Amino acid sequence: MSAAALPAFAVWLTGLPASGKSTIATALRPKLEALGLRVDVLESDEVRRVLTPEPTYSPEERDLFYRALAFTGARLVEHGVSVIFDATAAKRAYRDLARSLIPRFLEIAVDCPLEVCMARDNKGTYRKGRGGESATVPGLQVPYEEPLKPDLRIDTTTATPAEAAAQVMTLITQRFL
Repeated sequence: MSAAALPAFAVWLTGLPASGKSTIATALRPKLEALGLRVDVLESDEVRRVLTPEPTYSPEERDLFYRALAFTGARLVEHGVSVIFDATAAKRAYRDLARSLIPRFLEIAVDCPLEVCMARDNKGTYRKGRGGESATVPGLQVPYEEPLKPDLRIDTTTATPAEAAAQVMTLITQRFL
């Protein structure tokens, strides 16, 4: 069976803001495409700009956003596009919803201590949280619910992006290819 004929799947990269999710997604996508797979990355900031152009990050808005993200990912997978979710998804329920909608699903915990994430803060997320511009930063002001039984844990303080992507590829190969 060719790679293009394989059923699509989804990988959810979850972790604190600035833990390395986007960097891993960027390294992973071309590896999957090199196998002939159709791949899309659902990066939460990009999707949020469309769904909630002036986000409040209220609990209700987050619930709606993550339901829409999971639904979009499920539809893409149904149409043969493998999906990489690049989204914190601070509540386990968000990731569990996606798992319930997508039979071929992997949850990857991108582990990084809060202090390291804060030092990596390229987008200014933690700076805004500490400065009072935001009151909803996962891990800082609102809880981040770590996966209880992720399919894989990656420590981004020790693994390079290439090593992290290789770990995910090994798991994908074992489970789906």
